Amino acid sequence: MAHHELHDGELNALTHVCNTGMQHAAVALSQLMGKGVSIQVPRLQVLEGSGVTHLLGAQEVTALQLQILGNVRGSILILLIRENAQRILELLLGQGPKEGEPLSEMERATLMEVGNILASACLNALGNSLKMTLLPSVPALSTGLGSDVLTRALERSDGDETVVMIDAMFSVSDSLCGGSIFLIPAPASLGALLGALEQ
Repeated sequence: MAHHELHDGELNALTHVCNTGMQHAAVALSQLMGKGVSIQVPRLQVLEGSGVTHLLGAQEVTALQLQILGNVRGSILILLIRENAQRILELLLGQGPKEGEPLSEMERATLMEVGNILASACLNALGNSLKMTLLPSVPALSTGLGSDVLTRALERSDGDETVVMIDAMFSVSDSLCGGSIFLIPAPASLGALLGALEQ
């Protein structure tokens, strides 16, 4: 499907759903962390798949990718710059990963749970708006350069899919942990998704 230019009504509807999802995610993360969490969505962009991979360039990231299961198909990719992933682990586990060493099983499981909470909150908000059940798959965790991770996430597409990028700024006990969430709907699902959101 060719890149879809959203008009104001579609963008406003999608932004509202994303904000609702992030509010739910903040509540769930607060319960997980035992600390106050707020999440803002300062920017929502709709991009062409082929133009996304340059966004993070040479920054080291931790990525969590989940498939969307249900009436809408596609995937969700959560990208955390390495320093922010380390900060989240420090807040949750009391200490961050050791410099130069791979993530431990506990650290990987912790980040996957955070990814699951964020993806589930987004999909619940989207599903409620669409009156559909949308579920995330088990997250797959990877690390590497941001551009490489994005390229791998999009390699199954024809490079022309529409990608919704949600910049989410997490604040945990006044410590900022920003990240980006990429919603990559399957081409066949995008038009139906947007049409249902506006109703």
